Parts: sequence; C-alpha cells; structure tokens
Amino acid sequence: MRRLAALAARTPAGRERYVDLLRALAIALVVLGHWLVATVEHDAAGQPTGRSALPDLPWAHPLTWAVQVMPVFFLVGGYANAASLTAHRARGGDATGWLLGRSARLLRPTTTLLVTLTAGALVAFTVGVDASLVRTVTWFATIPLWFLAAYLVMVPLTPLTHAAHRRWGLAVPVALAALVALGDLGRAFGPAEAALPNYLFGWLAVHQLGFAWHDARVAGRDAGTGGTTDDSAAGRRGEPGGAAGGRGIRSRRLPLSRRAAAAMLAGGLAVAVLLTWPGPYPVSMINVPGERLDNAAPPSVALLAVATAQLGLILLLRQRTERWLHRSGPWQVVIAVNAVVLTVFLWHLTAAILLVGALDAAGALPTPAAGTGAWYAWRLPWLLMLFVVLAALVAVFGPVEARTRRPGGTAGSGRASGRTGTTRPPAGRWAWLRTALTAAAFAAVVYALVANSTVPREAAEPLGLPVAALVAYLAGAGTLRLLRSGWASPAVPSRRSAPRSGRRAP
Repeated sequence: MRRLAALAARTPAGRERYVDLLRALAIALVVLGHWLVATVEHDAAGQPTGRSALPDLPWAHPLTWAVQVMPVFFLVGGYANAASLTAHRARGGDATGWLLGRSARLLRPTTTLLVTLTAGALVAFTVGVDASLVRTVTWFATIPLWFLAAYLVMVPLTPLTHAAHRRWGLAVPVALAALVALGDLGRAFGPAEAALPNYLFGWLAVHQLGFAWHDARVAGRDAGTGGTTDDSAAGRRGEPGGAAGGRGIRSRRLPLSRRAAAAMLAGGLAVAVLLTWPGPYPVSMINVPGERLDNAAPPSVALLAVATAQLGLILLLRQRTERWLHRSGPWQVVIAVNAVVLTVFLWHLTAAILLVGALDAAGALPTPAAGTGAWYAWRLPWLLMLFVVLAALVAVFGPVEARTRRPGGTAGSGRASGRTGTTRPPAGRWAWLRTALTAAAFAAVVYALVANSTVPREAAEPLGLPVAALVAYLAGAGTLRLLRSGWASPAVPSRRSAPRSGRRAP
C-alpha cells in the first residue's frame, strides 16, 4: 500500500487518469464477459469442452454493444502510444527506440504465458496425454493472443500512422472507415477475402481517434481549459491549433465538448440500429456461431458505429470521472490493476481451464444447458471460483509485468544523453541495422501469434503450440530483448564515464 501511495503521489498533474481507468475497465469487461457466457459440456469422448452461450441467449445480443470493448482498448492504446511516442521524441529518442521500449511491456508477460504453457504441454505429452488433447487445451488458453496479435501490428505502425495523423488529422480514420465499408461489400457480394484487410483498417481507425484525443487533451491543458478545447475555440483565442491543428475533417483534435460527445453517442447508436435491425448486420457485436456475418472478426461498419457511440459516452463521462480519479483511493486502485492488467487478460482463460479440470477430476463439474435456470444459478459460484484461481495466477505471474519498467530512457534505444536519463539514437549503419532487426522481430512475433490462432485446435501438437510458431515467437521476442539491452548499437561512453577534458562533451 505504501508503494501504491507513493506512485499515486508521484503521478504528473497533467496525466489523463481516465485513460488508465478505461484500460482497466476494458480488460475487466473482457474477462467477465468470457467467463459469463462460457458453457461447459462433455464431448463424445467424455472430455470437458467449452463454447459460447450466446447462440442460446438472443436477448443478450444487444448487451454486446456495451461489453464489446475492443474498440475502447484500441482507443486507449492510440492515446497512450501518441503520448509516449511524443514524449520519447521530445527527449531525443527515435521511433525504433520507442518500439523497443513498448515491446518490453507487451512481450514479457506474453513470453511467460507461452513458456509456461509449452512446459506444461511437454510434461503432459511425456506422461501419455494425447497430442490432440494437449493442443486443444493450449488452444483455449491462448485465445486471448489473437487480440494481442492485432495490437502488436498497431504498435510498430504507430510512427507512420501518427505522422499521417499529424498531416491529415481526422481524415485518416474517416478514410479507413470507408475502406472497412468496401471490405464489407466484399463479404456481402464477394469475394469474401476482400474483408480481410478490415482487421487492419478497422482497428487502425479507432487507434487514430486515440491520437486525436491526445492532441485535444494536450491543447486543452496548454490552454488551461482542462482538455476541453476544440479547434474553433482555439482559433477565436488566436492559439495554435486553429491553423496548426487544421480545421474540419483535417483537424488533429477530437472535439471534446459535451455537445460533440452527445452527437457521437446519438449518431453512432442511430447508425448501428439502422445497420443491424433493418440492415444486414447481426445485432451482436461479439461472434455468434451460425451468424452469416461477424461484426468483430474482422471489424465491420456496424462495429465502428457502435465504437463511435462508445466514444461519445466515454467523453460525456470524462470530466466528472477525471475529477474523481484525483482522489488518492480510486487512483491507487487503478494503478494496482494496470500494473498487472495484461497478466489478468492473458491468464483468465487458463484460470477457467484449471478450474474445469479440477472440478471434472473431482467428479463435481456442473454442465447445465445454456439458458436454463441451473445455468443461471451456476454463474455466481462459477465467477467466484474463477476469481480465486485467477488471483492465484496473478500473484505468481503478475510480478513479471509489474516489475517491467515503463519506457522512459530505455536500454537499447541509443546513447545516453546526459543528466536527464534520456537517450540519443545511434546513427548510420547501426541505426539501419537496429531498425531492420526490430521490424523483423515484431513481424516474427505477430506471425507466431496469428499462426497459433489459425492452426486447428484438434491438431496433434505435442508442445501445444505449433513448432514453427513457437520458434518464430522465441526468435522475435529474443531479438527484441537483445536490442533493448543495447546489442547492435555502438558502445558509447556516457558523460559520467567519459574522461574529463577541457571541453564539455557534446
């Protein structure tokens, strides 16, 4: 508690604490959503298996408009990436150094999960468990990695997409939304593969809105308005941003006024209703087996409409919630959750697997049919037991994430630049080599996570994970770790270790 209190006291006054709360709430809703709709059954061989209960709960489909929070996570990710990239560059760092710093926070907890699952799979196979069953268990445990793969594409693209935002502003997410609509036409009339780029375009569109929110927040803070400044107000006061920020669709700032937020909420809901009830899109924003279309995989125009409504609601609640978060107690809770938030996300389905396995081994596993009274009655004890199991897993593996220092002056991002602890990037061939290796390493990690998601869950994989995917992941993550340690950068003595001379070091 003392450490949390100290961290809360050191929080910069200008930090948008609301973004941290949204990240924690988004992950919490994902975890609760997966647990709540999980239905456990026994297959023909008598083994426990799981599926979503949503096909049996049509009344719950409209509720997915609130609990489908992947757009919120990408919005928050865009804001955080813009803030950290801007600060890193202000300290003299380069984009590659920033990417290396971000990789530590994302990949250390992921590596812990994958190494643990692989070790467990190897032990299980060695003692005689069928390779197909080993793969099935691992497949369920690694379902969260499909989302992480999508986000790991956003991160290395951030220097480019942020530059596009600085030039064209809100025109970028509008153009990306139009591309999503074209992809949806491919799903409707063929070819269906035309919708595959929507995995990139849809989440990029929301990520870009996070950039615009960050710029609006910074402009409002600098103007002393608490982050509520819009371009028209800035222009009337003669502040930078009316011109520098662009106007209209090329504005770099998300409008944060309550009127704009209400328009986003009402407009997004109206479009979503039109697209789903009389229109061709499913009502559910989460995949329902048997539906002709899936709004989330890849993202559809209907999901972007719901994301717009969610953004409007978020902005309507922003100022009051931000004031509340300046109280020490609530802010300490947010800090504590965010310290292990990725661990919670990555391990929540492993917690379900462990609980189901233990109950089944004890002969005490309830398997009520989805939507029945017994199924609803089982939800509360099911959630409570899952919470206990997940808490134990977080206690064991959470310190890996919690001890990962957020990037500031990051090892591997270049040469030390004096008292501030910031870094200067290497130049010449070292810069090219470091950038190329970083890009290749990110690509290897993304390939590994996608490959694992696409290999059938019934495949005979003694290690649980496809061997090629495991090798690619370890190679990519290992390369990033080496680069963060300073490998492939020239060794340059810091000012403190440099010999004294008559001239001051440059």
